[in-house]
Amino acid sequence: QAQLVESGGGLVQAGGSLRLSCAASGPTFARYVMGWYRQAPGKQRELLARISPGGSTNYEDVVKGRFTISRDNSKSTIYLQMNMLKPEDTAVYYCAADHVSNPGTTNYWGQGTQVTVSS
Repeated sequence: QAQLVESGGGLVQAGGSLRLSCAASGPTFARYVMGWYRQAPGKQRELLARISPGGSTNYEDVVKGRFTISRDNSKSTIYLQMNMLKPEDTAVYYCAADHVSNPGTTNYWGQGTQVTVSS
């Protein structure tokens, strides 16, 4: 059973930056496509970015050019560098792990970390 633990959330002013981390334990990290999602109050959870075991990335338009996803397989950790933050980025941010045999079906979720961007 894998466990994902996010950290790095907090309160930041608009235009500022934060870096989120997600540390994984359990099954082989390198066999999972990892992703960052967020959920704002009253809204559905949305995908932001994903990264393959080999480091290939893709981003949703809402964060493209502002957020960067990365991973360190040696530390079983992924990161989300968030720049030029906007008040509408306020949400709970979650990391997720999809086994490479079935990407798009999330096997594990973290507990989430709150990001609040003030105007």
